[in-house]
Amino acid sequence: MLTSVPEALNAFSAGLILISAFAMVATRQVRGVLRFFVYQSLLLSLSSFVLGYGTHSIHLWALGVITIAAKVVAIPFVLRRLLPGDFYERREISQAVNIPSSLLLALLLTLVSEFITGPVVSAAHDSVLRVNVPVGLAGVLIGAYSLVARREAIPQLIGILAMENGAFFAGISIAPELPLIAELAVAVDVVLIVVVVGLLTRSIQQTLGTTEAAALSELKEEPVEWH
Repeated sequence: MLTSVPEALNAFSAGLILISAFAMVATRQVRGVLRFFVYQSLLLSLSSFVLGYGTHSIHLWALGVITIAAKVVAIPFVLRRLLPGDFYERREISQAVNIPSSLLLALLLTLVSEFITGPVVSAAHDSVLRVNVPVGLAGVLIGAYSLVARREAIPQLIGILAMENGAFFAGISIAPELPLIAELAVAVDVVLIVVVVGLLTRSIQQTLGTTEAAALSELKEEPVEWH
């Protein structure tokens, strides 16, 4: 049972983080997926701030600031600068599974994460751990599903970032005193990955007119027979 305001706010953030993961699965436009990723990152920052306040942890405060700087500000800025505006306005995501089926699968993955973590977190006396670990694992699994089901480069990239968000949310309850240098290293790596993928996506779109992964896989060279 929750005993403090920070723990209650963390549980509230956990519910909204899970809803944002479902929203990313249900959204058909790239702009919408990016928007819900930003909302999810903001909720992660909120959770870090309230837990940092409750535990007097400067590391959690730093995590919240770094998350806002990297995922709320830097990543959307980089993607919007590298890709044209119409890519986000009118672009519909091509995916292997339709949205109703995807939502059912996301719900199933959430239940699986609860089943997997249930025996472990039920023995824990920390209410934050009992909330964050199942929701974090659900975020990782749903992000992995988005990565597999979608065929566009940028939504696949956001699926990877959503997996990182899920791991981040579980991690702040398991190891809240992560050194600041590790937090900065992860944030810089994430931004660099986004820059590289954004540049490649822009180059491919300008050259081929598509960023669909299934179409790109057909561009491999045919083997040449030696005579």
